[in-house]
Amino acid sequence: METKMLMIAIVCAAAAGFAALGQAVKAEAAVAAEPAKILIAYYSYSGNTKAVAEQIQKATGGEIFEIKPAKAYPASYNECVDQAKKECGEGFKPQLAGALPDVSKYDVVFVGTPNWWGTMAPPVLSFLSARNFAGKTVIPFMTHGGGGVQRCEADIRKAAPKAAFGKIGVFSGNGGSSVAGWIKEVVTVKR
Repeated sequence: METKMLMIAIVCAAAAGFAALGQAVKAEAAVAAEPAKILIAYYSYSGNTKAVAEQIQKATGGEIFEIKPAKAYPASYNECVDQAKKECGEGFKPQLAGALPDVSKYDVVFVGTPNWWGTMAPPVLSFLSARNFAGKTVIPFMTHGGGGVQRCEADIRKAAPKAAFGKIGVFSGNGGSSVAGWIKEVVTVKR
């Protein structure tokens, strides 16, 4: 009798887990938006994240915005790696160059970053921290050279706690042809 009760409890717990998983999948279903209500904000050091952002802009017709630090990172790869490691470890938020877009006029904000030391690049953290994303759908995308997503998605979610989130796009290098399929999964453009 106890074994039968234990089996029933396990089956019920598994069913509850699958139901919760189904809710999580629903929360990341494609969102519909007009091109004028889509912003693609990104930071790119090597050009890979920029290439993905440009593919998103071409597919959606949204406005593109390059996040730039007020003081550029060193052109020397090794110097940049050393600086990025230190900044990422400290949660540093560099000052950004120029005026930031008014996110209140957008419904969907794609946010792109390279994976730097397992998280987003510091300029992206500055951008997210400087804006209120309440009522917005943030769709993160990131590029990497083999490190995968690591903490990037979790840290982006933490930096914009009031946002709804779409499915993250994770791309090796410039994403190639895999970007187009992901875009169709996360946004439906109302034309």
